[in-house]
Amino acid sequence: MANKSLTVSDDIVVSLDYTLRLDDGEVVDSSSGEEPLQFLQGRGQIIPGLERSLYGMAIGDEKDVIIEATDAYGELDDDAFEVVPRDMFPDDLELEEGMGLRLLDRNSGEPVEAFIAGLRANSVMLDFNHPLAGETLYFHVEIAGLREATSEELDHGHVHDGE
Repeated sequence: MANKSLTVSDDIVVSLDYTLRLDDGEVVDSSSGEEPLQFLQGRGQIIPGLERSLYGMAIGDEKDVIIEATDAYGELDDDAFEVVPRDMFPDDLELEEGMGLRLLDRNSGEPVEAFIAGLRANSVMLDFNHPLAGETLYFHVEIAGLREATSEELDHGHVHDGE
């Protein structure tokens, strides 16, 4: 249940409608036509610059927010590129620049995401940066709902569906 007297503060469940654009005006993400994004404020579940900009907002408040790369997905890290042999990929996999891949980390065995940054005859340049690394982000946000988090949500550190 939404509480009209609440404002965005730590440990409040925020329902956020948003549109995200890049420098060129291209919309790269939006909640339009979807359920609002829900998160626990102050728990680092959204990018730091956006989280900081929401404090004090109430239901129905909207604003435009510009988030520099350092407060979003970070600067582009030149060390996050790796050249790998082309034969490490199945022959029937048609590789294309910009293509996203889900790989297993050699050390941890955990899945990681990479993008093909370049193709050569015998090698593939992989980019392990977040796709929005190095980008200034332009958000239009509106607070769609606010509510107190349940004790279970606070204990677990995230919003539970259907709460």
